Amino acid sequence: MARILCIDYGLKRTGIAVTDPLKIIAGGLTALDTQHVLPFLKNYFHQEQVELILIGEPKNLDDTDTHATSLVNAFQKKLQKEFPSIPVEKVDERYTSKMAVQAMLQMGMKKKDRRNKKNVDEIAATIMLQEYLSQHT
Repeated sequence: MARILCIDYGLKRTGIAVTDPLKIIAGGLTALDTQHVLPFLKNYFHQEQVELILIGEPKNLDDTDTHATSLVNAFQKKLQKEFPSIPVEKVDERYTSKMAVQAMLQMGMKKKDRRNKKNVDEIAATIMLQEYLSQHT
């Protein structure tokens, strides 16, 4: 069965989460330097079936674009060109980084691990994906 993959795209770092094959649970997959995302995805898609890519859409509270919205739009176009057989949808990413930090506190992560921005990005992608699953299943 195919999975759903979610991307928390950033200029420097990108977090990636994925569902289990039954699309019940979202789990963090990785966080990496943004320049390595496309090669990572090419390799991952050769190993796993993915039926949908979600990408976090940065918006302000009043639904206007942020400074990062154009970067995400450009990356979405790259994804659609590189992987034309996999649909790409945007999901609201507001508050997910704050929620990720709260989750790390609740999990009892050490301060050193909480400072690692890659952990925040991976958990933020996981939160977006879990919210998507709860709304669409």
